[in-house]
Amino acid sequence: MSTGGGDLSQFSMLDLFRMEADGQTQVLTDGLLSMERGGGDASTLEAMMRAAHSIKGAAAIVGLDVVVQLAHGMEDAFIAAQNGQLQLTPARIDALLAGVDLILQFSTLDEAALPAWLEQHGARIAAALNSIAGIALIESAPALDPIAAPPQPAVPVLEAATPPLASAPDDMAPQRAHGAPKAAQNFERLLALASESRINAHQMHPFIAQLQRFKRNQASLFQALEQLHDAVVRGGDQALIEQSALAGQKAHPLKQFMLEHMADIESYERRLLGVSKNLVDEVLTLRMRPFRDGVQAFPRMVRDLARSLGKEAQLLIEGEDTLVDRDILARIESPLNHMLRNAVDHGMETQAERSAAGKPALGSIVLEARHRAGMLSIEIADDGRGVDIERIRRQVVERKMASAAMAQAMSQPELIEFLFLPSFSLKETTSAISGRGVGLDIVHQTIREQNGTVRIESAPGEGLRTFITLPLTQSIVRALVIDVQGEAYAIPIVKVERVLKVPQSEIHTLEHKQFFDFGGEHLGLVSAAQVLELGQIGSGAGELPVVVIGAAQRRYALVVDAIRGEQSLAVQALDPIFGKMRDISAGALLDDGAPVLILDVPDLLLSIDKLLHEGGLHQLGARGGPEKRKVKRILVVDDSLTVREMERKLLQGRGFQVDIAIDGIDGWNVVRSGDYDLLITDVDMPRMDGIELVGLVKKDIHLYKLPVMIVSYKDRPEDRARGMSAGADYYLTKGSFHDETLLNAVFDLIGEAGL
Repeated sequence: MSTGGGDLSQFSMLDLFRMEADGQTQVLTDGLLSMERGGGDASTLEAMMRAAHSIKGAAAIVGLDVVVQLAHGMEDAFIAAQNGQLQLTPARIDALLAGVDLILQFSTLDEAALPAWLEQHGARIAAALNSIAGIALIESAPALDPIAAPPQPAVPVLEAATPPLASAPDDMAPQRAHGAPKAAQNFERLLALASESRINAHQMHPFIAQLQRFKRNQASLFQALEQLHDAVVRGGDQALIEQSALAGQKAHPLKQFMLEHMADIESYERRLLGVSKNLVDEVLTLRMRPFRDGVQAFPRMVRDLARSLGKEAQLLIEGEDTLVDRDILARIESPLNHMLRNAVDHGMETQAERSAAGKPALGSIVLEARHRAGMLSIEIADDGRGVDIERIRRQVVERKMASAAMAQAMSQPELIEFLFLPSFSLKETTSAISGRGVGLDIVHQTIREQNGTVRIESAPGEGLRTFITLPLTQSIVRALVIDVQGEAYAIPIVKVERVLKVPQSEIHTLEHKQFFDFGGEHLGLVSAAQVLELGQIGSGAGELPVVVIGAAQRRYALVVDAIRGEQSLAVQALDPIFGKMRDISAGALLDDGAPVLILDVPDLLLSIDKLLHEGGLHQLGARGGPEKRKVKRILVVDDSLTVREMERKLLQGRGFQVDIAIDGIDGWNVVRSGDYDLLITDVDMPRMDGIELVGLVKKDIHLYKLPVMIVSYKDRPEDRARGMSAGADYYLTKGSFHDETLLNAVFDLIGEAGL
């Protein structure tokens, strides 16, 4: 345990011993396992000798004579091994590991409970001391009874408890985490302040938009002054000419002042947004822990469990430095524990079986963690026997979960999914470790509760691979913000399958259930307003915005009023006074400071299932060609999903009908097939850039009168000149435009949405 350079004066000497024991026993455990695998060397022995020496000194200070004797015996053993006088065989390593467990057990005891515990386990302690003192005489594994660990709360995800001595590090959790609640409160407060600073930074948008409007009004005023001056000059009155010229001279500095300060304010806003984002990122970093902190006990557990089953297995951990949110790390510890125990018990063969199959006698399990595509990816792979797919198929038929014909037609991935069902086990007999059918279903449930996914692949005779994908943190969630009956809601982006626009002409009805065809699949339509009990959604006209959630047979298209786009939200737990709110998991604040509720998608799916069962779904939209409101139509062309959706949201909010295209080629095809009032395009896009698109539009005999606006990150004068020379009617930079800026520019070009 790292204490850094912090103040340790508030800790007792016994607390300091616990810290010392926590770190040094881990060095001993890792070193002994490395020696057993043949990967240890002189430096490993040196590190273990120093760790035992440090424990001996710390124990002497607090008066733990038994620990002093244990550590001294271990130190002598390591020195003998360094001098080549002692070989660390598996049996001797067992004795040394038993001593490590005993030291950890001592470190968890209160001073008042120590005498009674010593008296209760005196015989066992004496046996352990004698084993280490006479370690050179050990030829086979000592048959030592484990010391009973303090009672632990039951963890349902595990099919059996780890041997008590191996789990001794967990007994120290209360001592290590005594300051955790206060630290968690401090973190939540710090994250709330950092999120508030980000919201305040975003609230610069409307202020700058007002200044932009003021600048346009000022420009109109200056233009009027120039026109007035021209009229005065034509009148020939010298006194009026002088007064008009003087007014123009006094107005010029105001114009220059506005231009300079607008640039300063926009620059300040960009810096403020950058600093607030970095502040949130740094606060989140405080919550991250290396992956090793949650899995450091697993190599010992795998080794001990394999030996208890008459097998030989090792666990190799890759990506130990991968950073993981401490809450996620704590919650996945039990699922990982179960998967590893499953790999040893179900997957790993005995030494004789492995030799007959041409495999090394020592089985290997690899646990790997890494960041991939903004998510935490964990992979567990073993080189055992793998899953017997035909055995799963037989079990499915025997349990009457499917007919023989249906089971025969199922693919391997479909059959493997049965392993996640409650009470489904391939073990013919029940043992203390497995066979009860409890485990994988809870693993699956636990991972899903963390907004993650778990998937299994297997090759017979080659082993099994488990893939787990989780968010990097639960404190910040990337979410899709939607509108339902005028209220904002957020759906975690990891729960969103697709976002679509469904024309009402493509909606079909069968047995009072509405659906549409998507890629050959019939997706059922469900009103979000009805599920959330907010009333009935209006029939509307044109296309329905839908969000596809769920998977497999429980996939639905949730119809919403509007889709605002993606935002990163700082999750805030709801007050406990509300209890568990149906369909709601947490709250947050949007970038503009408005509150938003985060939807609980698994709960939402249950609510939809209930509505379907009761047959109470509302009909969405009128059939048979609804009467459409005549509005102006705009085509947005941009290769950035975020920019496309933001522009579409803004324009639709003002009543415009908006279509989108993903690049220049797509835009060119779309603009020729529709009747549009305005084209908005980016510049840098694959296949065809915006300048080329504008040129084609302006050269087309049917499209040359179509107003074109360029919205680009490029704001150099030469970039602007290039766009305008191609025929663009308006050039707007993404770095400076905000809601009102874009809408005002559209209004300048084509006016209001109605025709």
